Amino acid sequence: MVALGVLGVLLAAPMAVAPLLGSSVLLVLFLLLLCGVILAEAVAIVRHAEALAHRLGEPFGTLLLTLAITGLEVLIVAFVMSTGDPKPALARDTMYSVVMLVLNGFLGLALLLGALRHSQQRFNLQSANSFLVMIVPMTVLVLVLPTFTRSTAGPTLSHFQMAFLSLLSIGIYGVFLVFQNRLHREFFIQAEAEALGQGHPEPPTESGSPWRHSIFLVLYGIPLVLLAKQMATPLDLLVGRVGAPHAVGGLVMAILVLTPESIAAIRSAWSNELQRSVNILLGSVLASIGLTVPIVIGVSLATGRELLMGLEPPEIVMLVLTLVTSMLTLSLPRTNLLLGAVHLLLFGAFLMLVFD
Repeated sequence: MVALGVLGVLLAAPMAVAPLLGSSVLLVLFLLLLCGVILAEAVAIVRHAEALAHRLGEPFGTLLLTLAITGLEVLIVAFVMSTGDPKPALARDTMYSVVMLVLNGFLGLALLLGALRHSQQRFNLQSANSFLVMIVPMTVLVLVLPTFTRSTAGPTLSHFQMAFLSLLSIGIYGVFLVFQNRLHREFFIQAEAEALGQGHPEPPTESGSPWRHSIFLVLYGIPLVLLAKQMATPLDLLVGRVGAPHAVGGLVMAILVLTPESIAAIRSAWSNELQRSVNILLGSVLASIGLTVPIVIGVSLATGRELLMGLEPPEIVMLVLTLVTSMLTLSLPRTNLLLGAVHLLLFGAFLMLVFD
């Protein structure tokens, strides 16, 4: 209800916001209010998605949770990118921030907290390998290759290359969904839980039918997307006013949307359900790349807006380092505290490059 009230005021009386944009203090307070409302909406969406997820079981449940949150992220980026001042780097910065935030920040925190409570944790190696064999080539093709192509100037792609990359993203993500949910579901289930004496924790009881939770997913999702669109202009204004890097906008978008879902992943690691953490975190990265690319390319081609895809050399180094470290971490039969600490250090390096 709060989100609808805030959205109603912004849509009905847009001129009331104008005085807030003139003062830096009021602008910060206004953005904090919007961020708080958006985060509360995202938490509510995760709650209803998790209720449906427990009814569906693995891996369908985690897939639903991932698609619900990633779908919102993609819609937000598409809406913000297609309106207002041109933001050619927004999609690139958001996807890069998602990879860094999830594979370093949230994965590192999950591994660290899980190790503090359980010392070492196990998961199905085949699931991590299946995710990474998709994530590594997709991220390199989308975020690195455009920097080195010769058909266009700058970190961009030609129309033919964009169309090909869109079809590739849709096709390869579709193949993965069939692989995950039809051909090899057992790869994404922690089958060794009983042997390790972990058992299977009872899922939280949720009242209401699946239809009720599905309806609330939509009802909470629509205001969230519209509020994020309303936040784009004041956020750009604040970033320009304080001289912050343009990548901050993509980082804020990623944090707002991914935090509630990643909290669920961290809770799973704390409860010794590391397999579910792996499914949620790696699934969100893969879905973010696989769904964002065709949508933003479609928006770019339809509106004629420039789309910057390739990263700068420092970001390429961080991306490659993150992918290699994730491959090493998730190739081991057990995770431990050291692995989580390394990923958190990489996340710190990412933040250093963003702000300096």
